[in-house]
Amino acid sequence: MVSATSSPSPDGRRVALLTLGCARNEVDSEELAARLHADGWQVTTDGEGADVVVVNTCGFVEKAKQDSIQTLLAAADTGAKVVAAGCMAERYGRELADSLPEAQAVLSFDDYPDIAARLDAVVSGREIAAHTPRDRRELLPLTPVARRDSAVSVPGHGRADVDEHTPAHLRPVLRRRLDTGPVASLKLASGCDRRCAFCAIPAFRGAFVSRTPDELLAEAEWLAKSGVRELVLVSENSTSYGKDLGDPRALEKLLPQLAAVDGIVRVRASYLQPAETRPGLIEAIAGTPGVAPYFDLSFQHSSEPVLRRMRRFGSTDRFLHLLATARQLAPEAGARSNFIVGFPGETRHDVDELVRFLTEARLDAIGVFDYSDEDGTEAAGLPGKVSAATIKRRYDKLSALADELCSQRAEDRLGSTVEVLVDSVDGGIVEGRAAHQAPEVDGSTTLVAPDGGGVDLAALRPGDLVRATVTGTEGVDLLAVPDEMISAAPGAAR
Repeated sequence: MVSATSSPSPDGRRVALLTLGCARNEVDSEELAARLHADGWQVTTDGEGADVVVVNTCGFVEKAKQDSIQTLLAAADTGAKVVAAGCMAERYGRELADSLPEAQAVLSFDDYPDIAARLDAVVSGREIAAHTPRDRRELLPLTPVARRDSAVSVPGHGRADVDEHTPAHLRPVLRRRLDTGPVASLKLASGCDRRCAFCAIPAFRGAFVSRTPDELLAEAEWLAKSGVRELVLVSENSTSYGKDLGDPRALEKLLPQLAAVDGIVRVRASYLQPAETRPGLIEAIAGTPGVAPYFDLSFQHSSEPVLRRMRRFGSTDRFLHLLATARQLAPEAGARSNFIVGFPGETRHDVDELVRFLTEARLDAIGVFDYSDEDGTEAAGLPGKVSAATIKRRYDKLSALADELCSQRAEDRLGSTVEVLVDSVDGGIVEGRAAHQAPEVDGSTTLVAPDGGGVDLAALRPGDLVRATVTGTEGVDLLAVPDEMISAAPGAAR
């Protein structure tokens, strides 16, 4: 199997793809890279000397939007033509184009299948009219099982132009990797059918659409052949995977199949909704060889009144029971979550309840966000707004508590055995991640030289999977001595 590629065109058009935001955006950028390369563009992630810089923006919260604007402005300073794509571009369309004349084009997700033609137009100086934003949930059928036949453009779900009856494993994979690391995201699905009061994502990402298991397995095999050793399964809501395929247990069936792909040593599921995390899925994550016993659970809060106003379900005790169920099956399982403080109507009692949950939950990683109104969300119009000063005070309190609790949780792992996937070897420093550490968000594990036998640190390479003993901590990060090689990365000279 090969990616959708062709030889660069004689004119040497060069495009830089800069990706902001989440791992889902990274997958979308790699689809765009495949489409552009197939049309002869030289694709890079370095804006130096590029004819066009495409910024795959994030539009989730205010800080992410500001980062996107700053990146677009910095790209314009290079003298290259600048194109805004991604979530912020989709969400604001014409409004963004009018307020940011430095960008030669603002593209919609609907432009992705014809991205090469859009950039050709930009290079030749032709104007591309920006779209008027619309609620992308309305573009797909209300009934999930009716969505598969829709022609709506869904980023990260692109297929090569071949006969629809061609089996997935015989189709070219419409993806071109933009880095060579041993970890890659695999997009399970796009969009979301939930109606959380604080979240605008469904309106610009659309309704929930799963990719089929055969597509995912084919892409996983392609990634493995490119040197990927760990797959991180991403979506807006992974626990909904398969509901539009007629199989709500599809994810727990898919996990062992992905873990069995030759070359893959770890599969990690992310973006789990607590209300949809069924016992069978917990068992699959906690007990399947090759699947990280790792629970990335979107709690957001634990006070039941706040959760109801958020249009979410659960409570402190229900969430603690969910974590206890996972740890009964896998005592060393990792768990992480994000929380919003200052949601409209939040009281001191609600904050105390959240503190109780965090103190008892023993989470490995905790993200704390201060609430802010987001355009188009139900929460923006709710009464009972918490003052900015109170939000800051609660945010500072919860952030400090989170740092302390996560450091304590790391110390709990002293003396334990962990399986570490080596991510990088730089200047003699070997850094990787244990099963409870997802890329970029959960800390890392630095491997240190053993006193006696064990694994030769100098021989380790990115992609190696080693068993190690935890000997120290630095906040959420671990120090560990490698005891034995579990699986060496293929092709590396030793």
